Amino acid sequence: MDVNNLRIPDRFERLRDLGDETLTSIIVPVEPMLEELDERFMDMRAADRGSLMILRGTSGAGKSTFLDTVGFFRQGVSTRRIARDADVAQALRQSANADNTVIVFEGREALGDVSGAEIESAMHEINQFVRSEGGRRSLVVWPTNRDDLTELLVGIGNSLGREALFGVSNPVTAFNGPPETEFARIAQQTVSVLNEGASLDALGISVDLANDLAEQSDTIGNYLARIRMAAVRAGARVERLLTKERYRMWTLTVSGNDVEGDVAALTRGGFSAADVDRLLSSTGANVVSELKRNPEQTGILGTVLDARIVNMDMVCMLAVTRTYGSSELHRVMQSKDMITARDSGAARRLLESDLGILLQDKPLGTRKRGPKPGSNTKDAFAKLVEISRTNDGLLNDALGRGLVETGLIDSYETERNLGTDLVFNSDIYCLKNGSPIRLELMWRARTGRATIANYVLGKINNYGKAIGVIQ
Repeated sequence: MDVNNLRIPDRFERLRDLGDETLTSIIVPVEPMLEELDERFMDMRAADRGSLMILRGTSGAGKSTFLDTVGFFRQGVSTRRIARDADVAQALRQSANADNTVIVFEGREALGDVSGAEIESAMHEINQFVRSEGGRRSLVVWPTNRDDLTELLVGIGNSLGREALFGVSNPVTAFNGPPETEFARIAQQTVSVLNEGASLDALGISVDLANDLAEQSDTIGNYLARIRMAAVRAGARVERLLTKERYRMWTLTVSGNDVEGDVAALTRGGFSAADVDRLLSSTGANVVSELKRNPEQTGILGTVLDARIVNMDMVCMLAVTRTYGSSELHRVMQSKDMITARDSGAARRLLESDLGILLQDKPLGTRKRGPKPGSNTKDAFAKLVEISRTNDGLLNDALGRGLVETGLIDSYETERNLGTDLVFNSDIYCLKNGSPIRLELMWRARTGRATIANYVLGKINNYGKAIGVIQ
């Protein structure tokens, strides 16, 4: 996820395109309001006529969200909207004969939104509609955020016949939105759904900061706006430090055992983004306590670095070293009785590897499992790991050559310094379309989730210190 493409809307209108299945993971029920609607529909059935509800709530309290999603929490209830520029009489007729329907007047929350003549006309149309046969199962809701409009609607409604229009309930229903205790959860789910599974931590927002912002916010809309601003500021602070290079750090796990599941557990989204929350909870190494002292910087750093964890298949890496390795690497391999003849499938394997797919800017899908590596393959890979302990630069160079020859990158260097006061070298520095990507290769005979997490967090810590984000 690129912080420059961050999406955290604070109004429901920007979420309607997500679809019901996605929205259900974001929306929380506002139980007092749902109970109010239950009573209103029961009264309507008993009276055999529709009703008008004036819903008074502060702008950003979540009125639109609640009204649009009532059907998520009450079976058989649907919502229809009458747009600001719609013909009210015609729109009401089109909604006639629908059972248990909430009809929402949109874009008319304050007197400045609509003229007095329009209000009077609309109220007469509503009055006729809820008394008609076609409107007897419809609850018309007029949301407001200003007292002057609220009082005007009540006055007109009382003159038209109070109980016949409002029922016996108070003509004005107060809407307070979801409780403050739910704000952080709603924000977390919203951020995750709209930003490739990112967490608040990944935006540089710690639990303490999220709770502090909730205490400062009077509505969920205001809270989401504060969350967005905090995320933007956190991203901007880090990006200001990237004066020489837009760092991108991808860790490649190259292991003799299958760690695909472990990598999946430490990443999120189709582009294998490192999930800092999961990394921190997967290892008890010393680096964790160090990074937890800087929770906001650590989270946003993982995002700004475009930190990813990519699993590399041992068969692919063996083919790469045989086909693209230097003569020096091949001499070392031959000294260990390893085959160094070119592999005709090396280019295909590299292009179809997780790294190859990501370098083609494609998301990772469900992988097709091939046959398990045989004993000869495992023995050969074990020898590569032995080489990596003293000559990992030769192995990394072979991968760099392969990436260039297959067209996945334009150029590469091995052991490229970060270019900061603190000296840290990246295993492979790649250029793709003018943009750098730094690959860090984790060669292991066997590894697991905790070890991978420790390695990646160590790299994030090093990069953070070099850039100046972490002190």
